[in-house]
Amino acid sequence: MYTTLISVSQLQALQNQGAPLMVFDCSGDLMNPAAADTLFAQTHIAGAQRAQLDQHLSAHDAAQAVNGGRHPLPQRERVAAWLGGLGFDNSMQAVVYDRNGANYCGRLWWMLKWLGHDAVAVLDGGLQAWQAAGGAVTSLAESASHAPLPATTFQLHAPLRALVHTDAVVQQLGRDTQTLIDARAAARYRGEVEPLDPIAGHIPGALNRPFTQNLNAEGFFKTPAQLKQEFDELLAGRDPGSVVHHCGSGVSAVPNVLAMEIAGLGPTALYAGSWSEWSNTPGLPCAKG
Repeated sequence: MYTTLISVSQLQALQNQGAPLMVFDCSGDLMNPAAADTLFAQTHIAGAQRAQLDQHLSAHDAAQAVNGGRHPLPQRERVAAWLGGLGFDNSMQAVVYDRNGANYCGRLWWMLKWLGHDAVAVLDGGLQAWQAAGGAVTSLAESASHAPLPATTFQLHAPLRALVHTDAVVQQLGRDTQTLIDARAAARYRGEVEPLDPIAGHIPGALNRPFTQNLNAEGFFKTPAQLKQEFDELLAGRDPGSVVHHCGSGVSAVPNVLAMEIAGLGPTALYAGSWSEWSNTPGLPCAKG
């Protein structure tokens, strides 16, 4: 069972063994959600299912959401129904990938953990690594004739990762029991620019760790030792168990969640509402610099 990362060669070995697994393409474009459909239609790993951030991994209205912000999580039961409709069940290994530096696929990795499913891993290096190794790819037109798997039932279990809501963040603000890590780019964290949300800045006391810092120049996650050293320096003696990750809308924070687990410092919590919920909640403090 793979629970954090899986390499191209490891995924190919599972496929050759006929192991029960499902691959999900989570590629996207935050500024142009419709581009996800085009990316998948053009090229994806042969046999992969499409998992689009706005369509499959976010709630469509407040009645279906478990939190606020720009990309609220859907209710667990709705996600389970979607997975079962694809033919994914609890016996299967899930492999998630994108072509965006693990920005989007981390969302489904975390959500499956939240549903109680531990056998989910991010394809290290993403689609680029798969193609560089000669892995089989296809287009939507080429795969249209393949029969889908029969629908099944995906059973929910107790969450394996902690979801934190705004009220809990507020309650612990400024206390040693909570260490906030913001995954947005440094300029957004400092409040110098804000392209998406109504207020620029960050949650008071939050540390900044842009999610892109978890990858090396080749697009793979850094080694566990290197990640541990970098997070230790960031935390500066703070308890890793106190960490609550967030970003703009709860998506790009997940690579930091994953990186801390690779480093042996996790699991840690996720504030999925993130800055987009915080900055839209009247009366909450905001910091700059």
